[in-house]
Amino acid sequence: MSAFLIANMAPLMFAVLVVFLLLGFPVAFALAANGLLFGLIGIELGLLHPALFQALPERIFGIMANDTLLAVPFFTFMGLVLERSGMAEDLLDTIGQLFGPVRGGLAFAAIIVGALLAATTGVVAASVISMGLISLPIMMRYGYDHRLATGVIAASGTLAQIIPPSLVLIVMADQLGRSVGDMYQGALLPALLLTAMYMGYVALVAMIAPQRAPAMPAAARTIREDDGSSGLRSLGVLFVLSVAGAWLFATQYYDEGAPRDEMVVVSAMVGIGIAFVVAVLNRALKLGLLSRMAERVTFVLIPPLGLIFLVLGTIFIGVATPTEGGAMGALGALLMAMSRKRLSLKLMIQAMDSTTKLSCFVIFILIGSTVFGLTFRGVDGDLWVEHLLTSLPGGQTGFLVAVNLLVFVLAFFLDYFELAFIIIPLLAPVADKLGIDLIWFGVLIAVNMQTSFLHPPFGFALFFLRSVAPEKVKTSSIYWGAVPFLFIQLIMVGLIIAFPGLVSYGDGGKVQAVEEVPLDLQLQMQRQIPGSGGGQGSEAGGGSDLMRQLQGG
Repeated sequence: MSAFLIANMAPLMFAVLVVFLLLGFPVAFALAANGLLFGLIGIELGLLHPALFQALPERIFGIMANDTLLAVPFFTFMGLVLERSGMAEDLLDTIGQLFGPVRGGLAFAAIIVGALLAATTGVVAASVISMGLISLPIMMRYGYDHRLATGVIAASGTLAQIIPPSLVLIVMADQLGRSVGDMYQGALLPALLLTAMYMGYVALVAMIAPQRAPAMPAAARTIREDDGSSGLRSLGVLFVLSVAGAWLFATQYYDEGAPRDEMVVVSAMVGIGIAFVVAVLNRALKLGLLSRMAERVTFVLIPPLGLIFLVLGTIFIGVATPTEGGAMGALGALLMAMSRKRLSLKLMIQAMDSTTKLSCFVIFILIGSTVFGLTFRGVDGDLWVEHLLTSLPGGQTGFLVAVNLLVFVLAFFLDYFELAFIIIPLLAPVADKLGIDLIWFGVLIAVNMQTSFLHPPFGFALFFLRSVAPEKVKTSSIYWGAVPFLFIQLIMVGLIIAFPGLVSYGDGGKVQAVEEVPLDLQLQMQRQIPGSGGGQGSEAGGGSDLMRQLQGG
């Protein structure tokens, strides 16, 4: 029995963890308890040295001293303040009026607002619940198919998973040991493409079955001019003026060798500023140059867009760290709520309470995963995982297919934070050895992890939507409505694998083609790297060397 335990400690640890999770134990405590239990068993069997756990306090203090994780409460607080200040209602009403004459216009509005909320809140629950409370009743009132309406709301809410400043990307970057700014840049284009694919599906449905996504009746379009026109021409002129101003600024102050990220961010801010100044002057001086629609769209869209570019732009161009960007975003959210006269003590208490709960949730899972990972590496579990995955046929492609299938299946039972803390530390070293760019790999897994919100019947976005949807909306309609968008997410995973250049950050973002390293040589190299966790599992002595390895790993 002892020989069996010693030979199979790593797979037994993983199997027992799965059992704990299926039984419903809290993930953080299941991880920590599993690590401590098998650590004591390993010490009793002589497989591990008691000095192993002397590294645990230092690792936990290292988590507390991690400045990157401070971005989590900042961005969470920013999103909750904006969500509770009524920004979602204003955006949905305005963009719904803008797209009202178009078939599927309300669905387009829901997707666009979902993307904007994702870029400001970064919290899936806040986006889905807001959209479910505000948008779903309106879509039902105007005859939208229940499956399409609920699917659009649930799917657009999950964009908070992949659109920066996603909390998942912060955690992913921390677990991969990469820059959060690079992770944000790499995820931006796939996120925009995924949003466009959602809108393309709605357009296809509106074309094939217009009764499922009708246009708003003329009586419901309340933002109109005195002569009955929509005022869209004035909005188009303002848009062209802003783009022209941004382009002139870019050509005047930047040459061909200028940093692309800085040029795009600063020019976009200039264009946004031009539109806002024109709208303010038009209203203050009563010039009558802009239509009601143009003014409404400008005053509703510009503040959140300006906040997005301020926060993400400063991170992209390296002016601010993610933590500093999150702090600016939290301050900006407070100023926006104050300008709307919606900042109250009740709002602050609710936002701080939710922020504290989510931050504690993340930290406790990270501590639990650290305890589990320490023992798992001590019994050479990382080598077991590496051997398992590198022995798959197909090299990089086989590895990517197997990993994505694994994440897709585990997403039925685990949420995105749990997947990031449990799976990524096991997969990242293998991906690195296979020559796969870790930023690209992180974005790929993050897109796949989005499916955890839409999986019937366990998808969290479906639960959030069910909790606020009217009773006449059947649960089966919510489940079936999510299925097409689930397939769109899987198509996006395939596109990223087929076209690695979609993930772009500076000069990186592509899978590097490398020669396959023989497995025996890989294992030998792994055991020779200090701090890799290999080789110490069977050593009973050498406490000081063991501690140096653990502290370095």
